[in-house]
Amino acid sequence: MKRINWNNIRLVVILLAVVFLYSFSGNRNETRWLEKSEVSFVQPENFITLDEVNKLLIQNYDTVTDIRKDKLDLNKLEKSLDQNPMIEKAEVYTTVDGKLKAIIRQKTPVARVYKGAKSYYIDTEGGEMPLSSSYTARVPLVTGALDSVEPSRLQQVLLYLYKNDFLKKNIIGIQVTPNGNLKMLSRNYDYVIEFGKPVSVERKFKNYMAFLQDAVKSKAIEEYKTINLKFTQQVVCTKK
Repeated sequence: MKRINWNNIRLVVILLAVVFLYSFSGNRNETRWLEKSEVSFVQPENFITLDEVNKLLIQNYDTVTDIRKDKLDLNKLEKSLDQNPMIEKAEVYTTVDGKLKAIIRQKTPVARVYKGAKSYYIDTEGGEMPLSSSYTARVPLVTGALDSVEPSRLQQVLLYLYKNDFLKKNIIGIQVTPNGNLKMLSRNYDYVIEFGKPVSVERKFKNYMAFLQDAVKSKAIEEYKTINLKFTQQVVCTKK
């Protein structure tokens, strides 16, 4: 008569118990009600407020405690947040202890545009970003005939300024002339920088930084009315 292997039977029973407990725990976790929401921002600047994000998270509910986990569509929530003009990317998930969490990466402005009665930011991707009632970015102001310059060319200039710590602090304004030339204003000096067409961007800015370093040393910088960068081989200055 074949002997019963009680060790194998015990192993099967243990495995069935584990599966049952895991299934029971998972089902209980999915059907529990959320207790609160937590929002964190990747950047320190808050162009969109915590309250605004929370309202987007709970959407058709009065509070987060009215939401059951298994009734929550996380993909839909993320898409809803991503559609907000202040948000670049959102990640939404729930935790086992009943929290609804959202990690928000906001769009990054590189310039503020004044176009007629309209004012908005341009972000790092070249898109329009509305002004925020809770935070104001310190970025160059762009005015003038924006339609006379190719957007991708202007964006190249703005990104170069944004990525260069020195120029980011030095250049506070850009005016686009009707013929597509750029004029820039300095934070520390009252001369006008004649940049010309938005071409040879890196070369022109390197020329300007080299000129500025020498001019500050000689203390002649206060005498200049215009700094002309149109000629990539040299910087031409006009005195007051």
